[in-house]
Amino acid sequence: MWKAGGIHVNRGNRSSNMKVMYVLLLLSMSLAGCSSQSDQSATEPEASKLRITFWTPFSGGDGQFMAELIQQYNTENPDHVKVEQINNNSGDYYTKLSTAIVTEEAPDIAIVHSAKYSQYAPAGFLTDLNTLAPEAGVNWDDFNPTILKSTVADNQHLGIPLDTHLEVMYYNKDLLKRAGLLDEKEKPIMASGETGYLQFLEQIRARVPSNISPLAEPNVRIDSYWLWYSFYNQMNQDGGRFYTDDGQTAALDNPSALKSLEFVNSLYTKKLILPNINDQVQAFAKGNAATLITGVWATGTFEKATDLHFGVTKIPQIYDHPAAWGDSHTFSLPYHEKPDKQKQLAALKFANWVAAHGASWAKAGHIPAVKKAVESPEFQGLKYRPDYASAADDVKYFPNQPRQGTINDELVREFEKMMAGQITPQEVLHNAQTIINSNLQIQQHTPAK
Repeated sequence: MWKAGGIHVNRGNRSSNMKVMYVLLLLSMSLAGCSSQSDQSATEPEASKLRITFWTPFSGGDGQFMAELIQQYNTENPDHVKVEQINNNSGDYYTKLSTAIVTEEAPDIAIVHSAKYSQYAPAGFLTDLNTLAPEAGVNWDDFNPTILKSTVADNQHLGIPLDTHLEVMYYNKDLLKRAGLLDEKEKPIMASGETGYLQFLEQIRARVPSNISPLAEPNVRIDSYWLWYSFYNQMNQDGGRFYTDDGQTAALDNPSALKSLEFVNSLYTKKLILPNINDQVQAFAKGNAATLITGVWATGTFEKATDLHFGVTKIPQIYDHPAAWGDSHTFSLPYHEKPDKQKQLAALKFANWVAAHGASWAKAGHIPAVKKAVESPEFQGLKYRPDYASAADDVKYFPNQPRQGTINDELVREFEKMMAGQITPQEVLHNAQTIINSNLQIQQHTPAK
């Protein structure tokens, strides 16, 4: 039995008709994450070796670092196994993967974001690793428990976590120094709470040129939604709550959700975020913003920016405790009607090896899921990453609801209306209740497996 947001979906035979039903639902759901990708295939393995096909949505820095790890693994572990990475465009990655699973053309192992588990698990698209993983030498105690929890459903391990990529705060050292907000260790000077954060941004605005945005965020797409979800989860009362305890009804229209949403909206209305920022990463990279809150994947971009003196730290704690939106890349075994156990074990050994070498993967900006990888001299010797590594304990994933991706997409459009001044934060939450309940009704009327 899979439980997602209080909704129970019975597991039964994995019939083709039911898989097709699920894949039709999944095709319309997209996941924000890695930047646009280009197709790439690895070199064909020698015919005598066991070929493990590995699908990823990576390119750019992510793709390069993963390719290097695969090459290292294939060199260091030549025991008749060769891993072949097949990159896919991130925009249609899950469409392709879902279709491949339904048509029995899935790879041996694939990258699956934790946020996709709520859809893939009830569809029977992922293999239970409870027995296989220990046979492959996986020790679940090696992983950060917060990250690991995102890969478990109904006490079944459905993936080996590789990392977490969550929101952090980047800051321009030159601009913060000009504003008198950089201490002797080149860390931001900021008091806690709403007042402390507002004073921090207002002091930046008062002391830097008017074309510099104290905080860079776009007024479209998902970024403000991530920011709100981070702050909402920092609250003790109802923090992060979307649904009633039984998962049958929306519970988002509550005082904590409103307070955190009004605060995020105020950053726009007070012009602490300058209007019409389309590409906030480039705005920061070019020195046109003093701070930026976005995912850790931007670290590699900023390292390449000429004349940019930046630092990075955990996002501000506005409310009761630290929290930040995040997601994770995980290694999962797609469902096969007739699985090859030899390939399954070989694939899991590879995944476990890469996770253990998370310090190398961290060059892409992500925080490794394996605790020893974070503690390793290699990781601690990297610039920037150790400054936000402890945020992995505070990561907050979206709820495990099969229609959460669709709900998020629809709520982002409500956020965009708010930032355009068309509706109030209270109206956003009223509309959110209707959106969530409508999606829950669709889910409740979806035939159970």
